[in-house]
Amino acid sequence: MVAPGSVTSRLGSVFPFLLVLVDLQYEDGDPDNYIAYYRRATVFLAMGKSKAALPDLTKVIQLKMDFTAARLQRGHLLLKQGKLDEAEDDFKKVLKSNPSENEEKEAQSQLIKSDEMQRLRSQALNAFGSGDYTAAIAFLDKILEVCVWDAELRELRAECFIKEGEPRKAISDLKAASKLKNDNTEAFYKISTLYYQLGDHELSLSEVRECLKLDQDHKRCFAHYKQVKKLNKLIESAEELIRDGRYTDATSKYESVMKTEPSIAEYTVRSKERICHCFSKDEKPVEAIRVCSEVLQMEPDNVNALKDRAEAYLIEEMYDEAIQDYETAQEHNENDQQIREGLEKAQRLLKQSQKRDYYKILGVKRNAKKQEIIKAYRKLALQWHPDNFQNEEEKKKAEKKFIDIAAAKEVLSDPEMRKKFDDGEDPLDAESQQGGGGNPFHRSWNSWQGFNPFSSGGPFRFKFHFN
Repeated sequence: MVAPGSVTSRLGSVFPFLLVLVDLQYEDGDPDNYIAYYRRATVFLAMGKSKAALPDLTKVIQLKMDFTAARLQRGHLLLKQGKLDEAEDDFKKVLKSNPSENEEKEAQSQLIKSDEMQRLRSQALNAFGSGDYTAAIAFLDKILEVCVWDAELRELRAECFIKEGEPRKAISDLKAASKLKNDNTEAFYKISTLYYQLGDHELSLSEVRECLKLDQDHKRCFAHYKQVKKLNKLIESAEELIRDGRYTDATSKYESVMKTEPSIAEYTVRSKERICHCFSKDEKPVEAIRVCSEVLQMEPDNVNALKDRAEAYLIEEMYDEAIQDYETAQEHNENDQQIREGLEKAQRLLKQSQKRDYYKILGVKRNAKKQEIIKAYRKLALQWHPDNFQNEEEKKKAEKKFIDIAAAKEVLSDPEMRKKFDDGEDPLDAESQQGGGGNPFHRSWNSWQGFNPFSSGGPFRFKFHFN
């Protein structure tokens, strides 16, 4: 068997605080040794474990009623806990126990402070009762500077913050209250509901689970848990569909989110924001512009909605509107590379649209498939073939039109050339081609005679003679 002294000696060399704790265990077997309890209490206080120190201080006072140092320290702790009557009793008994000069001054100072706290608490309760929550908060602020461990007063201030429309401040107080009071299921329930109303379903789920850990039969927490879990599952599923590029299915999920929780506006706004994103990515510009605009009516500075609507405007060739949305988004997030690149693209496309626009020439949308481009080209090539016109002036007009149609088809049916054009560069513009030899389509009509506008391989391959 190892001797107690050797144990404490080794522990003391590494963990000095533990030395006193172990010494207490191996004290001479005297349960009435108040000095041992006091020493352990001071260690707990030094370690920041005030709750653990309180029972030891109480034991010291029970064993030696006139131990003024222990009473002063317990009074301080009781004052911090908001137990004002008990704290006052300790300070008054210090004054009656023949204290030292410093102890007397400290006890008198703490009594004055305790009286002030009593007055402020009374004013806070009166203000709360009369519905003056701003005044109540002001009083509670002052009290909680002193009574920092008072869970009830923090819960009261949280109620005031809720009434004043400041839920995040309420959450902060309730979180503190949940730690200060054991098994505080009510605090966890309120925190969860507040997060839920703020649209933070994940934190709401986390907090309501804490409530159920303390009491699995808590009716309100269990009912709230089922609601949050259902909503959370819908949102997670929708986001997974977005990651997979299944935008139509994701839209349907977010519509279900709005139906599941129609009473909280935050979920409607967030759902519409994501639906707006889905429409934009799915190249449904009309729908995207409509839904994004609804979001921006509610949140004019919503950067995500601004970016998604700008992309939809680009598809619709509404370049001025796209530029305006990108610029507004950039004001709120100037470091976003996607915004910067989108703005540059919109500006290039605007400049390009003021020149020759191959999409407009063929009369197709910017997101048109290759088959649509070939079909539009064939129709227009047949319509504007110069051989169809006898009048010389009309023939010249048709020749120019025909050359533009052929150029548009050549660019838009070639993936590489089309990408350049979509990025704001005309692959047939001599000015934009470094070292290029000019536009190959800027040539006379004679060089185009005899080609087949119905071929799929470009204007250079087959001959088609018109009578």
